[in-house]
Amino acid sequence: MNYQAIWFVLWSVLWAVYFTADGFDFGAGMLQRFVSRNEEDRRTVINTMGPVWDGNEVWLLTAGGATFAAFPVVYASMFSFLYSALLLLLFALIFRGVAFEFRGQRESQTWRNGWDWALMLGSFVPALLFGVAFGNIFAGLDFDSGGWHGSLLGLLNPYGLLTGVLFVLLFLQHGALWLKIKTSGGVAERSAAIAGSVWYALLAVAVAFLVYTNFATHLYDNYRDQPLWAIAPLAAVAALLGVKLLARAGRYFASFVSSCLTIMAVVFTGVIGLYPNMIPSSIDPAANLTIYNSSSTTYTLQIMTVVALIFVPIVIAYQLWVYRIFRGDMGSGDVYAQAGTEPPATGSGEESGPSQPTQPSGISPA
Repeated sequence: MNYQAIWFVLWSVLWAVYFTADGFDFGAGMLQRFVSRNEEDRRTVINTMGPVWDGNEVWLLTAGGATFAAFPVVYASMFSFLYSALLLLLFALIFRGVAFEFRGQRESQTWRNGWDWALMLGSFVPALLFGVAFGNIFAGLDFDSGGWHGSLLGLLNPYGLLTGVLFVLLFLQHGALWLKIKTSGGVAERSAAIAGSVWYALLAVAVAFLVYTNFATHLYDNYRDQPLWAIAPLAAVAALLGVKLLARAGRYFASFVSSCLTIMAVVFTGVIGLYPNMIPSSIDPAANLTIYNSSSTTYTLQIMTVVALIFVPIVIAYQLWVYRIFRGDMGSGDVYAQAGTEPPATGSGEESGPSQPTQPSGISPA
């Protein structure tokens, strides 16, 4: 395997890990208003994401940095062709991060409600736009040797929107399962119910996506030439079925793991179909950006491989440590602890689950 192929695999893994890690943040953010009945519920939902959401976004920076360093032509073309869409994506991510920090800065319900909606939109818009972007890349972008001939509205074509809806539903289910295993009481019950309902919509959209892909893209060409690679879409289907079966058996943590595998297998289904292209052209195949005509020099890729072998395990170890520290469900007692108040003597103020650190990073006291 040459260095271009190695970095194409690493590039794919980084995007798959990012969508798996930040996917439940997007899902929980979109669901925050729907699974909450009061301020305590909303604080609980936010606190499930507080310790990990910014760490999850490290993988977005890593994937973007790897694209820039390993395939600079692809990076430049993406930010040229998809400039408006990526700018909207960036603004949505900024609003989402600001919502985490600003929500608890004033004792005003109107203020908090406003930032709750910002969190919801800041989670929905990136999920949709990531799907639209990857859907258009799968189908091919309107460019040739003369440059980009498409438009922002042109990206909102039926196949791109269908892929966007697929991503939104994947993340909604992922987030609902995350909230089920990280909370208790009414939030957990409502999250489990939403996960069960979303699964049927996700299954319908996934089937439509697989059928439409046959007509809108050339992704299946690689699978016809190398049937062994079909293990990726088959794994996605098996993992999606596992999500439902495990949840029905009450094994929600295993169901969440299966949801992680579903997202990773979906990403690999797309990138295996693309190989060796990274951004195909829909109007001139000769202009396709492949791993060979858009990569850095072999020497650069060799240096990057050494750096990745040293630092990626460190990042993985740090994140596993964070998840271990903040393991367990987020009980209402943790919400009161962060607010510096005492829980009510009766009712829902009783603590549940293992003890947690009282001040996750990125969250201001309510």
